[in-house]
Amino acid sequence: MARSATAVNDWRSLAVKSNCIHAAHFLNSHHAGNQHKCLNHPHRMTLTGFGWQFQIIRFAPAFDYETRAVDGTPVAPSCAINGSIKLYRLVQFLRGSKVVFVTTTGIIKFVGLAAASLVSIAYPAEGASMALPRSSPEAQGVSSSGIRAYVEAANQTVNTMHSFMLVRHGYVVAEGWWKPEAAEKPHVMHSLSKSFTSTAVGLAIAEGKLSLDDQVLKFFPEEAPANPSEKLKAIRVRDLLTMNSGHEVEVKFTTNAPWVQSFLAHPVPHKPGTHFLYNTPGTHMLSAIVRKVTGETVLDYLKPRLFEPLGIENPVWGTSPQGNTLGGWGLYIRTEDIAKFGQLYLQHGSWHGKQLVPASWVAQATAKQVSNGSDPTKDWDQGYGFQFWECRHGAYRGDGANGQFCIVMPEQDSVVAITADTRDMQAELNVVWDKLLPAIQSGALPADPVEELKLKTTLASLEVHDGAANRKAK
Repeated sequence: MARSATAVNDWRSLAVKSNCIHAAHFLNSHHAGNQHKCLNHPHRMTLTGFGWQFQIIRFAPAFDYETRAVDGTPVAPSCAINGSIKLYRLVQFLRGSKVVFVTTTGIIKFVGLAAASLVSIAYPAEGASMALPRSSPEAQGVSSSGIRAYVEAANQTVNTMHSFMLVRHGYVVAEGWWKPEAAEKPHVMHSLSKSFTSTAVGLAIAEGKLSLDDQVLKFFPEEAPANPSEKLKAIRVRDLLTMNSGHEVEVKFTTNAPWVQSFLAHPVPHKPGTHFLYNTPGTHMLSAIVRKVTGETVLDYLKPRLFEPLGIENPVWGTSPQGNTLGGWGLYIRTEDIAKFGQLYLQHGSWHGKQLVPASWVAQATAKQVSNGSDPTKDWDQGYGFQFWECRHGAYRGDGANGQFCIVMPEQDSVVAITADTRDMQAELNVVWDKLLPAIQSGALPADPVEELKLKTTLASLEVHDGAANRKAK
């Protein structure tokens, strides 16, 4: 069976062969549907024979494969390459066992009894979307009722939520959008964009194009003031990353002067590295540096190195009048894209066996590099890394104005992605800690279909608050 040449929705070809079943089924074009719809709305197909039952429960492509029993126990397959087809042999199933099999074309649930089987699956079409795999909450050790309590509390407390996604052990276990927001709709990231710019800097450093201790003026000799101060000359890449450039206030960018030139002309009263000031223009300088050393904007530089491998499709990111990616704000991506980015960092920069971002950079960027406060009850006082915030409960995050969050919780092996339009971001985080965190348990939980259905019903009925909708309309 060769890779299909049909241009539309080539999820169709599936052949299942074994010593006890010979069957083939091809999804009709109307059944395959649009690729994005196929990802967001699972289609079910069942093959039966000699007591076997194979059921495709969701298409969720990935670069690699993994087999696990429902209880999380790995099932070792053998793998061979035959042209464009991967062959997998699964052996020694017990009667009634359930195994989730993640491949380059989807997630397949096997239910039945056999000594051995051979499954041959065609690759999806080039450029097919790559969604995170899905799972029930309880199978990944998360309480459906606990998630529902969080969603209801967030809906009441946060004015207003736009979306929420929880990933546990690499599986999406809950996701919801407050209408009219939707899964396929890109959302502005505001300053969550900074964490992506930081990643571009880390990749450029790994490629030997700059270092943390390079002085900023080194990259912009033509834009520098005629007589730069000693403190301006002392600003390093590291200082921009940690919001310690030495400024007392942020420079105001305008269309009347080049932005890099305006930044370098701005007074630097403090010794760089000694004074924390949240400085979005400083992140734009990082973007300008990446362009200087790579010849590409941050957006173009990240496309083959980050966005495309993660399956982040059509990211939109504005530029300055001089053509530099904004860097500190302005990125538009989807909620699941935020979750993928967080999962990449949770996995120390590794994605399906490939090291996209150096693990050493992930460790540095997400560690506390500088202090920025002392209040143990505030998530904005826990320290700052390289364009990442430290959180309570051993977590870290990228965040943006009005409630955009990518929260990575290493101790729970979890990622929370949130978009919103709120003025109280600490309250938004408090609900995560108070309601969602207790729902995450150390091991798998017994299946709870009643509570899982209640959760799905709640997630499907969400709408933005009327007041927020009216505020946005104005």
